[in-house]
Formats: sequence, C-alpha cells, structure tokens
Amino acid sequence: MKHHLPNPPSLVEGPQHRFLIFDAPNDDNLPIYINEFKKFNVKHLVRACDPTYEVDPLTACGIQVHDMPFNDGGPPTEEVVKRWLELVSRTLPHKEEGGKSEKETIGVHCVAGLGRAPVLVAIALIEGGMNPLDAVEFIRERRRGSINMKQIQYLKTYKVKLRGKNKNCTIM
Repeated sequence: MKHHLPNPPSLVEGPQHRFLIFDAPNDDNLPIYINEFKKFNVKHLVRACDPTYEVDPLTACGIQVHDMPFNDGGPPTEEVVKRWLELVSRTLPHKEEGGKSEKETIGVHCVAGLGRAPVLVAIALIEGGMNPLDAVEFIRERRRGSINMKQIQYLKTYKVKLRGKNKNCTIM
C-alpha cells in the first residue's frame, strides 16, 4: 500500500481560517488522508460530493464529517452556503493553554478537489473581505486548475451574507 497521496492536499489559509482542499478519499486510502488531517489540525471535514468512504475512522479521530453535496461544475445551493457559513463562523481561532491561538482547519473535498471544494473556500474568503476574483486567484495559486468559468461567474455575483451582521452601527 502506498503511504503518500498522488494528489496532495492544498492548504489555503486566510486571516481567520485554514482550509485543506483535497480529492475524495476512499476506504482503502482513508488512513493516509487521516495522517494528513492530523498534520493540519483538521477538526471538520466537508464532503461536497457523494460519500466515497465510511466516516467511523474519522469520528474516532475527533473529526466531524459534514455532508454538503451539490452538483459537479456548478455553484452551491443556498442551503449548502448557509450550512457552510454556519460551520465557518463556528471555527474561529481559539486560545490554547499558554495564550497561543490555534486555528482549526476545515478539510473540504469533492471528487477531484478542483470545483466544488474550492468554491466553498472562495465563499469563506469573500465573506472575510476578499474580492471574488482575488479569492479565485489566491486559491488557484495553491490548487492549480481549480474553479471553472461558471463557478467564477457565480462568485463574481455572490452577495456577502455574514460580514457586518454582529456589528452595532448606525448609518445616518
């Protein structure tokens, strides 16, 4: 059995969050992926495609699996975006003992790790204040070939949903 992944995961780190984008594991190579997840402190794993593996080995390692499938090559549904943003907002950095801040990583995959998973990460980066096209470029620098034209059009017209929701501000 191989002990490395032929298509290594891509780390995308923003100011508040860390994301690990990868292709879909299967039951045979899941232990290799779990080793990668441990290296990057993955605590949540989002499946943006149909399941290709059992979740029990992941939950045994303290990794929560979230199913958020949507159509290949297209944008996510509003329900998927809502669930994704709820997860992203729950995983802000927290202080460890000694005052050190530790970022949890959200692992996210689709079949090849080039469309659906990077689109979700782009949405999180846009919510964090990044321009949509800058978010696409930022991700592509780390995961070449990701995000197709249809998905770029979706991201260009994406309306921010979270930013500023918790601020008490009055415009006069």
